[in-house]
Amino acid sequence: MPRPAAARGGQVCGIPRRTARRVSEQCRKSLLAADATGQNRDMDENADTVVTTLSDDQCWERLAGRELGCLVTHVGDVLDIFPVNYVVDDGSILFRTAPGSKLTELTINDEVLFEVDDHTDTDAWSVVVRGTAHVLDTGAEVEAADELALKPWIPTLKYYYVRVRPTALTGRAFQRGEEPDRYGVQPY
Repeated sequence: MPRPAAARGGQVCGIPRRTARRVSEQCRKSLLAADATGQNRDMDENADTVVTTLSDDQCWERLAGRELGCLVTHVGDVLDIFPVNYVVDDGSILFRTAPGSKLTELTINDEVLFEVDDHTDTDAWSVVVRGTAHVLDTGAEVEAADELALKPWIPTLKYYYVRVRPTALTGRAFQRGEEPDRYGVQPY
């Protein structure tokens, strides 16, 4: 089995080490030049007005307003991402699933990510839940979950409820717009 690109001798993220150093040095010089002219300061000031960090309450409000998210699992060197419909319940994410790779993977490694986002023509947002997933296994847990408005989107049987309990919650809101001029006024 081939090693991941980052682990291969002479490569950084699949790029030959010599090329990566050259690109890195060019980026460093560009950033230093931008700092000297104040371009980075202008971009940072603009970023403060167009990117907002969401509070935990704002994150939960956005999560509760949607039904579809992406679950990321990680087993060994394999990352998988699965779209799932879900509900917010008692400060956690709850979804249903059937036997298969998703259920197997989160049983092997319960550390997961869950991401939900949305956008309009004028704004966008993204919320990421880092947490642990476990299958509901007591009769009381399953009965309580059965009372929630969580139905499969596709006509398949999904007997297993999975709860993602957050260990960290992050969110960002963005104002959309045209990209500012990256190079300033160019001489002719």
